[in-house]
Amino acid sequence: MNKKEIAVFGGGCFWCTEAVFKMLKGVSNVLPGYAGGKTENPTYEKVSGGNTGHAEVIYMEYDPSIVKYRDLLTVFFGSHDPSTLNRQGNDVGTQYRSVVFYTTPEQKKETEDFIKELDESSKEGKPIVTEVVPLVKFYEAEEYHKDYYANNKSAGYCQVIINPKVEKVQKKFAELLNDESKFTH
Repeated sequence: MNKKEIAVFGGGCFWCTEAVFKMLKGVSNVLPGYAGGKTENPTYEKVSGGNTGHAEVIYMEYDPSIVKYRDLLTVFFGSHDPSTLNRQGNDVGTQYRSVVFYTTPEQKKETEDFIKELDESSKEGKPIVTEVVPLVKFYEAEEYHKDYYANNKSAGYCQVIINPKVEKVQKKFAELLNDESKFTH
């Protein structure tokens, strides 16, 4: 019996992040939600206002015998800009910050080591500003956010923002994709 582990990442809009991680083999139960703030039972409207302290995140279960946490970090850092503070593209505010919510001391160390490697690999590049903090509580997003990309592929946001991100991940990380995600548009 394989043991499932939990990873929680915030890399801008959770619609994008959910679409990316749902494509990976060994990853299951990918849920959009909120974490990192003080407001109890936050709503999308409250989080979008930027005053709750919460970030839009995805919560996922993964099987470490199929996909390693380092692989999840590789996809996470490769699919958003971890060098912009409180911003991903046109999404601006602390709710769109780059953040890893670790669930074990091993995840904390691996994430910090990974960020250090990235920073050292490119002295000319901008430094990584991704927060690394413990997961205190995850709040699941409202039902209409779940599988947003899959259910709204023809929507403008999906066409302009999510499609290019999905295509980038399909090209850069093909070996990590589940079988149904190995296609091109």
